[in-house]
Amino acid sequence: MQNILIIGAGSAIAKACARRFASSGRHLFLVMRDETALSEQIADLRCRGAGSVAGATLDILDTQKHDQVIRQAQAQLGQIDAILVAHGSLPDQAVCEQNIEATLSAITLNGTATVALLTRLAQLLEQQQSGSLGVITSVAGDRGRESNYVYGCAKAMVSTFLQGLDQRLSKQGIRVIDIKPGFVITPMTQAFDRNGPLWSEPDKIARIIERALRHKRGTVYAPGFWQLIMTVICSIPTPLFRKLRL
Repeated sequence: MQNILIIGAGSAIAKACARRFASSGRHLFLVMRDETALSEQIADLRCRGAGSVAGATLDILDTQKHDQVIRQAQAQLGQIDAILVAHGSLPDQAVCEQNIEATLSAITLNGTATVALLTRLAQLLEQQQSGSLGVITSVAGDRGRESNYVYGCAKAMVSTFLQGLDQRLSKQGIRVIDIKPGFVITPMTQAFDRNGPLWSEPDKIARIIERALRHKRGTVYAPGFWQLIMTVICSIPTPLFRKLRL
């Protein structure tokens, strides 16, 4: 796993992953929206020991540009061994409940735009007949909860898409990995009370992601205890679940 494409490289988790990859001398291609931040991150990763680093800017909502940026990554890296997609934004659930446009925007950003990108990335991996594709979704997609069901339904869409994609691509030896973090201390969660044992730093999640990509594991909860937590939440009978505040 030497040549790695990271899409959504500006996220806290993706940055932590890129630093781990760089320290091992891997060759990286970063995709993110902000050109200034991209340049700064490329310079940082070169100092950390990356074999090579290049990048391109992309707003993932601009689906017409997906193909162009992927071709740039191919031209830079050649064979792409692993792809990490770290795209999304946590919407304000209360605003979404009162505003249809906000709801649709959140679902597009976290769901359909990602599906469009994954469709193109799947074609790339099929052409190569090799590689692994890791996508950061969320435990929020395991069961709709009143606190974040708009975000959760978009992530559930992506997870279901990944299940079918994995079945399709596995026949060519390509593994699709659904990475489901729980509570992570990032700018996206700064409005929350982030104290307590359920919260993790991005570096911890990055270690889990690196192992998952290297060993081509399937669905990965990050950290692993979230699998037990979500199994319990998903098993709560609906009449009782309605009475809870989750």
